[in-house]
This record gives sequence, C-alpha cells and structure tokens, in this order.
Amino acid sequence: MRTLKYAILGLMKRGPISGYDIAREFSDNALASFWHARHSQIYPELKRLLDEGLITYETVIQGEKLEKKVYSLTPQGEADFQQWLRSDEPLDPTPKDVFRLRTYYSDSLNTDEYLHLLDSQIKHHMARLDALEEINRRFPQIPPRKTPEHGDYLVLQGALMREKAYLDWLELCRRSFTET
Repeated sequence: MRTLKYAILGLMKRGPISGYDIAREFSDNALASFWHARHSQIYPELKRLLDEGLITYETVIQGEKLEKKVYSLTPQGEADFQQWLRSDEPLDPTPKDVFRLRTYYSDSLNTDEYLHLLDSQIKHHMARLDALEEINRRFPQIPPRKTPEHGDYLVLQGALMREKAYLDWLELCRRSFTET
C-alpha cells in the first residue's frame, strides 16, 4: 500500500496545497511528529496521483514571475481517500530503532561507551520533546471535533506521550548501567 499517497490526499482534503507546502507539512508541522517524507518521495507521488486522476493542479503566479502548482483533490481522489480512511489495517511491524538495537547488543560495549551513546540519545529526545511541547502551546484547549486542528492535537498528544515514554526507557537504561 502506498501510504504516502493517502497522507498527501489527506492534506489536499484540507484544501489546495503546493508541493512545497506538502513538504513543509512533513517536516515542520503536526504530521512530522509521526510521518516523514522527503521531496524525492513527494514529487514522484504527486505525478502518480495526477496520472491516476486523483488530483489536479492549477499553476499560480507568485510574485512577478514565480510559478507554482497548487494541487487539489478530484472527486475520484476524494472517494479513494474516504475509502482508505474507513478501512481497518492490521498492526504494522515494530518500527526499526537503531539505538534499541545497540542496546540489545550493549554487552559488547564498555559502560563508558554505552553511556556516551545513551547521553546522546537523551539529548536528541529531549530536543524533540521540547519542540513538540512548543507546538503544544498552540493548543490552550482541545480543539473542536470535526476540525483539522482536532486531529492535529490528538496526534501531537500521542507524539508527546511517545517521547516521554522513550525518555523514561532511556532513564531505565541509564540506571541499569550506573547502579550496582
């Protein structure tokens, strides 16, 4: 299944959007807290969606000369997205986590080497948690249901919980290496 296809169709369901803005959603906004896509993935997918008749675009002049394509859903794209949205999926395999793999084999590292790697992970996850908490400040209360912001909020809360749980696990790892 081309899940990126549905992530992009969902963004267009919220309104017309340029390829550049799609890429920003995958790097800077709530979507980035659980899904990532690079330009090299997004633009070929946009071409496939166009070829399949699921989206269309309009060329818009921005500034004096700059042209950009603004993409929108077709009725067929809307129907495909709605069908996917309502379908149930089996649980995905456990995501790969390089640091967990290193921890699995941590008996091959001395304590200082492992603690160095651990400290780096704590730093990275704290930075991610700080960034998520900054985004969370935009939500003084739960947004109304049936708004895009409601889904953004719920996904953000899951990302916050994930990072806090990961940091708890990293702290457990630290204790296991420093307590006798």
